[in-house]
Amino acid sequence: MKLRLFFVCCLYITICLTASACGDQLYLENAATPLALGMDLDKNEKFHFYSSAPVFSKNIKKKSQETSGSANSLRQSKAIQDSQSSGSIQGRNYQVILLGRHFLSYEDWFPMLDVLFRDARNTVTDRVIAVDGSLEEVFSLNPPDQPLLPILLRGMVDTKSIKSETYATTAQEFHRQFYDKGLTPYIAEVKIVNNQVRLKGSALLNQKGKYELSLGPQETILLSILQKQAAPGFSLSYPIPGEPVNGPFETNILSLTGAKVKTKIKTTYENNKFKFDIHVKTRVGLSEHLFPFNVEKDDTKLEKQVAVLMQEQFTSIIEKLQKHKIDPIGLGVYARAKEYEKFCKVEDRWGETFANAEVRVKVDLEITSMGPVK
Repeated sequence: MKLRLFFVCCLYITICLTASACGDQLYLENAATPLALGMDLDKNEKFHFYSSAPVFSKNIKKKSQETSGSANSLRQSKAIQDSQSSGSIQGRNYQVILLGRHFLSYEDWFPMLDVLFRDARNTVTDRVIAVDGSLEEVFSLNPPDQPLLPILLRGMVDTKSIKSETYATTAQEFHRQFYDKGLTPYIAEVKIVNNQVRLKGSALLNQKGKYELSLGPQETILLSILQKQAAPGFSLSYPIPGEPVNGPFETNILSLTGAKVKTKIKTTYENNKFKFDIHVKTRVGLSEHLFPFNVEKDDTKLEKQVAVLMQEQFTSIIEKLQKHKIDPIGLGVYARAKEYEKFCKVEDRWGETFANAEVRVKVDLEITSMGPVK
């Protein structure tokens, strides 16, 4: 009797598990899977969404279907997207989330992404990208000689982030940045130029999500060094003062390839302000110099020159950050770790506190490789 009851219970549990697993089942032919999601504001300052889904058909030249419309929330937009698609929209395979510059000109918009994190079926590995311009222009692109827009953007961001020229910020990482009071969010940024997508570098936001500042590829590399995120292989170029420029050619340029880099940050609190001493020690290889210079004989002189130029650019970046009261470096994390009680008093206004902090950068640079050409 007990054995029979045991088998009945097992059968009942199996049926329940099977039924629950099939409850959310959707056949592939009845689904539409957008790979890109866009959010912006229309001319009436209302929330406007965009999406792009691949179309699998030999008889259709255009390989993607774009939908758009106005809604009160991202979840509500699903019904509108369904009304424009032959299948049921499933937002589980987004590759990129695009945010328009107009959209980012407002604060406190982050709750609009709530459904992406609340629904466990959604992916959180999609890359978050700012767009300098109109999202309508981005989603209307359909170049015949390039891959689908979501694949292009995802590949562009991922490959350039390896060289530290931008950030492959995922939705999950973006969520962490927003709720960590010791830093401010940073994401990749693109722009449409002559009907082509171009990577600008990075977009920096304040603690409430408002766009504050853009950095180019080289500035993004230096910011990554300060964040201890830069991997070997990054490239830096500097015009060397005092070297002549001949004709239309910038013949005073020196280019370096980064090898090993160490960044140490010392945090103190004195005279009612935080103080950060940042020491950057890096080894680089000489990859290009367009002017006559005896590298083997005067390498020490060249190392000092480049170290000064790097230090000046580091200082310039930090001044920009303090002017806009943003801290993508995450110095607030160090302040919280070293001076916890002092940080707790200012954590809700860390941007203003960081703007008044004293930040000093020192660079030690060594050229370890000069190439086979004299």
